[in-house]
Amino acid sequence: MTKVHILPPEIISKIAAGEVIDRPASVIKELIENSLDAGSDSIELHLTQAGKTSICIKDTGSGIAEKDIETIFHRHATSKIKKIDDLFNIHSLGFRGEALYSVAAIADVTLRSRTQEQDSGWEIHMRGGKKLDLRPTALPTGTEIEVKELFFNTPARRKFLKSNTSEMNQVLNIFVPYCLLYPERRFLLTHQNKTTLDLKTTADLKTRVAETLNLDTDHILEAQQNFTDQNIAVKMLLGNINITRSRRDMQFIFINGRPVQSKNISFHLNNVFRLIFPQGVYPFFALYITLPAGDVDVNIHPTKREVKIHNEQNLCSILRHMAERVLMSRGQAKEVVPLEEGPEIQAIPSPIPKALSKSTSPAGQQETIAWDDEIPVTSAPANEHAPTEQYAFPQPSPSLSFDDMLLEKNQINMQSKLARARYIGSFINKYQLFEVEDTLLLVDQHAAQERITFEHLIEQMQKGKIEVQHLLSPYLVKLSPQDLLLWEEAKDRLEQTGLASTQFDDETIAVHTYPVLIKDPEHAVREILAGGNVARCDHETIARRACRSSIMTGDKLTIEQVEFQRKSLIQCQDPFTCPHGRPTVIELKENFLDKQFLRT
Repeated sequence: MTKVHILPPEIISKIAAGEVIDRPASVIKELIENSLDAGSDSIELHLTQAGKTSICIKDTGSGIAEKDIETIFHRHATSKIKKIDDLFNIHSLGFRGEALYSVAAIADVTLRSRTQEQDSGWEIHMRGGKKLDLRPTALPTGTEIEVKELFFNTPARRKFLKSNTSEMNQVLNIFVPYCLLYPERRFLLTHQNKTTLDLKTTADLKTRVAETLNLDTDHILEAQQNFTDQNIAVKMLLGNINITRSRRDMQFIFINGRPVQSKNISFHLNNVFRLIFPQGVYPFFALYITLPAGDVDVNIHPTKREVKIHNEQNLCSILRHMAERVLMSRGQAKEVVPLEEGPEIQAIPSPIPKALSKSTSPAGQQETIAWDDEIPVTSAPANEHAPTEQYAFPQPSPSLSFDDMLLEKNQINMQSKLARARYIGSFINKYQLFEVEDTLLLVDQHAAQERITFEHLIEQMQKGKIEVQHLLSPYLVKLSPQDLLLWEEAKDRLEQTGLASTQFDDETIAVHTYPVLIKDPEHAVREILAGGNVARCDHETIARRACRSSIMTGDKLTIEQVEFQRKSLIQCQDPFTCPHGRPTVIELKENFLDKQFLRT
């Protein structure tokens, strides 16, 4: 008995659709590319339930002729390729002839289109790959496609769709790059009859990028260079030190007018930004690269997300040198925008001391860290080896294993050393130096304050008594479309953590209160949203993200502030790592230093 069977057409179509279409964003990608290939100067996308219920796209392109309107739903039907050599000279976004065939196989699709030459348009209705109707209709030049009931006949695929917020985020990840790529075209995106993006045409690429991502054009560096001997042209937009992200969500690579992913190019560009950014901080960049069509293979991935580039290492070298030159020659200093002072608030008595708070200074003056006058501080005299105040340390628990008890004992010993150590100075406003007996202790002031802020904020959250600062004038924070989408879902959760905010306009939120433990509310909001799924985060996760707004490297601390930070760190449950796993204190023994100086 034979075991090999030829699959029936209906199964083949669903398998083929699964290779191209896996969520609403996949449909949108294919339809937008078709509209752009048709020369449309205006594209409108209207969604219901993040596209799970309805996707409607309208364009002003060249339209589809009557004789082609049924053919385009056949598999491998395309106007872009006629012979094998065309595969190596592709200039259009879509060329496989799989898009409409795949969408129609797993959805209810109504397509209306009219060309300039036709007196009227034509409408075709497809469902599950079968034609239900074909008739003339009144329509201006262009195409309208409505996709409903996505995956209605593949319930296994439909049940894996995520929440509206998650799916909408995926849609924006597809939609936004095309907005950055075609500034001369209008883009409109609505969701649930609410406008998410409405971008008018512009001749200036930097303006389009800034409007789409809600960035300041003054912080975007633009450069362009043609390498005529290699037939390579590069235009790059790089964010300076004032545009920072906690993830790689604002990094775009375009090759020959196509959004692509390239791990190699991304690695090299992020590596260049290590010249000005610390570890864990990521830049914004948009690269527009033009190569000979024969040097780019766009046919290695079913959805064309990845490309293969001839002599990719040479291209990466060009991009590295160009980016380095731009950043080093045109970089700017970090801008500090002081918060507006709000009304005084009554301090809530608490066994937990307040964190260091940020004072505001007139624009243009150096920012300083203000010490909270309500907190008594005991600082060590310069000629003594330890502060006068005594610290109580926990004793090892007898229920622990021997190894755990040894580890806990070592930690208590380190706490004792740090308590008895004499402060001897600061190194580049980054590390605080203490000496005790034959040991030199180096404290990372930022990591230490992250730990302190984290534990204090966690305790306040757990008790439901978060001490907040009320702002007389709200602090306005511009968000990207993706971050604004996350904020809408998480604003109630943020308010529970002391960050009360409302929507100010289509791209801005207004922060009305923030925890007094947080130094920079804007940075805290961005860090919390950057992790995604805020509405489902626990207190510890939110506090860990928010505490990145603690004392930063480069903040100059007074002796009193250093001593208070030391005391607060010692009293933490886990004083020797920050919430993100980095050490807060490093110990250098005298014998180690002797070895370095060959004094053994």
